[in-house]
Amino acid sequence: MKYSVIAIGDELLIGQVTDTNSPWIARHMTPLGWEPAGVQVIADDEQQIDRAIDQAWQQCDVVLMTGGLGPTKDDITKGVLCRYFGGELVHNPEVERNVERVMTQRHLTVNQTTRTQAMVPSSCRIIQNQVGTAPIMWFERDGKVLVSMPGVPHETKTMMKVAVIPQLTQRFNDGNHIEFHTLVVAGIIESDIAERLDAFERQLPPHMHLAYLPQGGTVKLRLTGIHRDGDLLKQQMERNVALIHQELGNAIIGDGDKPLAAIVGDRLRTLGLTLATAESCTGGNIAHQVTSIAGSSDYFLGSVVSYANQVKTSLLGVNEADIAANGVVSEPVVRQMVQGVCKRIGTTCGIATSGIAGPGGGTPDKPVGTVWMAACRGGRVVAQVLQLPGDRMRVIERATTEALLLLLKLLD
Repeated sequence: MKYSVIAIGDELLIGQVTDTNSPWIARHMTPLGWEPAGVQVIADDEQQIDRAIDQAWQQCDVVLMTGGLGPTKDDITKGVLCRYFGGELVHNPEVERNVERVMTQRHLTVNQTTRTQAMVPSSCRIIQNQVGTAPIMWFERDGKVLVSMPGVPHETKTMMKVAVIPQLTQRFNDGNHIEFHTLVVAGIIESDIAERLDAFERQLPPHMHLAYLPQGGTVKLRLTGIHRDGDLLKQQMERNVALIHQELGNAIIGDGDKPLAAIVGDRLRTLGLTLATAESCTGGNIAHQVTSIAGSSDYFLGSVVSYANQVKTSLLGVNEADIAANGVVSEPVVRQMVQGVCKRIGTTCGIATSGIAGPGGGTPDKPVGTVWMAACRGGRVVAQVLQLPGDRMRVIERATTEALLLLLKLLD
């Protein structure tokens, strides 16, 4: 089954706000066997909305629309949809009660502008928004469905999970079973993985396919199968996942669609180890990634963002003479940083980074993107230097990934 996404908002087109709804929808619809036919990002303009719907109808049977449902005059989606599908805007008492409930929970007063959210097209079926004031509107025409949702990411994601996806699955149930499995691979570039899995992919049955999803230092392999015989599909999935394990071996660092920080966390928890980080160029991003995982308090104790040299020497015990002789971006410094943070916080494992994220600060010997990192487990310390491409944030993100991978190698 194919679907299309239409994201509405002038703020999306001018780059003031990033459309995070469309990729989120794709990530959650694809594992259910839904195939994206396209994504359109358009302005709050009546003609553009009309054209976008017409184009989407030609591609698929389901259109998921986000944005343009606020109570202010610049949000015109509700009126356009009323004209497009017919009917008229009518007052819905249940929507008004929902608006009052949401506003009361937020300790806000319902003004007349907000009450206009209760005016909805008579041609739609309403799904009450559990976390916002704009209702979700479900339209049908000639067997096709358009679902209009708020553009606020939290509201879209919540209502997609609790209502829209379950109702779409029920409405368009074709009797097929869906199985998917994700493996996380590191240490091999995407093209090398493809070469090693060439024979494997050629033997896959036509109802199964393998997708490659590179994510800065790792590659996620997602094997998907759709078939009417659910038992057969499960057997085939188990067999083919085992074949991938045989082909790639230890290059597979994770089984399941997990972020790298969660994979590292699982290893630490299993081994009964604890972690601290000493971060300079990454500015606490490693700690942020680690603590974004629920349950990370089981193994993560704390971090020192040692951005200034004074912090490195006073808190982490880095030798001033080593900084003077080698520079702050050097192997001796990151080795002492990681040992210092483990001693200071009292952990069995640690990660340290020191580098030049840019755009300035580089030298001929140490250009922008140079990052030294170290990891330790017990008394053992390993270190490496990388030259990472890209702008400041790309260097920080990639250094975070590589530092976590360095620790993971030490744990394994």
